Amino acid sequence: MGSLPQIVLHVYNNGYSEARAHPVARAPFHREGEAVRRDALIAATAQCLATHGAGGISVRMVAAAAGVSAGLVTHYFGGIDDLIAATYHATGDRIGALLDAAVAAAGPTPRARLSAYVEANFRPPISDPELLATWAAFWALAGSNPAIAAIRDSVAAATRAQVESLLAACGARETRLAAIGLTALIDGLWLERSLNPATFSAAEAGALAERWLDALIG
Repeated sequence: MGSLPQIVLHVYNNGYSEARAHPVARAPFHREGEAVRRDALIAATAQCLATHGAGGISVRMVAAAAGVSAGLVTHYFGGIDDLIAATYHATGDRIGALLDAAVAAAGPTPRARLSAYVEANFRPPISDPELLATWAAFWALAGSNPAIAAIRDSVAAATRAQVESLLAACGARETRLAAIGLTALIDGLWLERSLNPATFSAAEAGALAERWLDALIG
């Protein structure tokens, strides 16, 4: 889909542990098309997930953040689970598009493309406190919500397949296991930064991943 609504990437400025939500700009629901209306509700859902986490989100909370009635939310989405699932898909699509663009813009060598993929994970707009908080909420929900778990598995499988292809082009051995290792490393660094961004910088996270790759393929 098109670009993810800005609120997903600009909810607060002080990190996950010091989140301060800003109101979602009210969309002109009476004038805009259905896709824009749905995107505005997805943006509000991302805001609520980043600010409140996975536990307290509800249709009423999303409606209040979007400045619309709860009935309008359920008109476009059957309920909060459907809305969260749509937000997960939208966020994953946006991250995937950003990573694809980074690889496409990289240098001509396979190693340059692999490095571009890794480094993009730790640079804005992907490495962003509010996006990390939203993504962490999805992970938390995956443990208890089968529908969200299925999305998580699908996203993870697609990610591993892409990473495996990039590693194979670099001559890596046992690319399936190598892809699992690299994606787990990236996810772990992401999670740690979402919990405490003061532990290490995004640049240091990228450097750690690059050292891992150097040890793997040189």
